[in-house]
Amino acid sequence: MVRLEPAQFEALDGWIKKHAVESRPEAIRRLVELGLKVKTPARPVSTPGRRLRAQELAIKAIDKMIDPSAPPEERAQRRRRLTTGPTEFREDRVDLPKAKGK
Repeated sequence: MVRLEPAQFEALDGWIKKHAVESRPEAIRRLVELGLKVKTPARPVSTPGRRLRAQELAIKAIDKMIDPSAPPEERAQRRRRLTTGPTEFREDRVDLPKAKGK
């Protein structure tokens, strides 16, 4: 037995008509099989837009902290050092691809 809301029954009946299935139980079995075949990613996929936005926000925050009297080259070096992080932490980052052989 499966309990469905009226809107779900309507959607199910529409799917039955579209796929020429004989009964609701058969349609439910097929839909369950389809749902079980779908492979979902292990973790949410990061979108490039979100990554760029986070990077922009980090750079703005860092620019507020960096000494404005420092030369532009040194400010850029400090910003780069703060956004990439120390090497010992870079190895543990999960958002970067792992180097081959490690």
